[in-house]
Amino acid sequence: MTSTPAQPRTLDGRRVLVTGGGVGIGLGIVRRFAAAGAQVALTTHSRPVEPVLETLAAEGVTAIGARLDATDSAAVDRVVDDLAGRLGGLDVLVNNAGGLVQRVPLATMTDEHWDTVWRLNVSSVFYASRAALRHLGEGGRVVNISSLAGSNGGGNGSGAYATAKAAVDGFTRALAKEVAPRGITVNSIAPGLILDTPFHAQFTPPEDQQRTIASIPVGRPGYPDDVAAAAEYLARTDAGFVTGTVLDLNGGVHVR
Repeated sequence: MTSTPAQPRTLDGRRVLVTGGGVGIGLGIVRRFAAAGAQVALTTHSRPVEPVLETLAAEGVTAIGARLDATDSAAVDRVVDDLAGRLGGLDVLVNNAGGLVQRVPLATMTDEHWDTVWRLNVSSVFYASRAALRHLGEGGRVVNISSLAGSNGGGNGSGAYATAKAAVDGFTRALAKEVAPRGITVNSIAPGLILDTPFHAQFTPPEDQQRTIASIPVGRPGYPDDVAAAAEYLARTDAGFVTGTVLDLNGGVHVR
């Protein structure tokens, strides 16, 4: 009987904070980073953090965490400082918190919906990045989870979300230039259809998922570990010449 080889410890000793790390893509990143040797902190919003940490502990994953509304600037400052202090510093920030909220056509969209989506997907990235920059030094990494929607406009009713994710990509490029002299890199990952996440379970009916899968050149959907593997590379110390990049991760559906 052959055993599965252990994951290389490419992030050994790296101190990482993952926002929105309690479910879906964020949780996949937490698991993969921990297996790669990182010390991981995570935040949750819609669910308590304690059950997430308990589940991870039962899997042999040690992590710390806090509940956080990533749209609250003061709370982000406080929690990032606290978690970085508990980790003994910070080397990597993964901005994963975000979401579609609801499918709403632009023609009938309220100001409140637009503002909510923007704050959740763009302001949260700004707040967390600004707070993390107090702790990141040479070799620091910021990885933003964007979306294919930022390039192709998204599906029906996702105009606000698509606009917000395009803004995340623009923010990524701007911040990358600003902090490059400090030895810090900033990159985005733009996933397409990623299953085993609440996002598509909530907003994409199964028949629509199947139609999308049929259009993917590689013949399958993505999963959280596909995104986590890309994030792992961007978080490594030897990825220092990659910055200001938006990494498409969609199985060939969209090629720039």
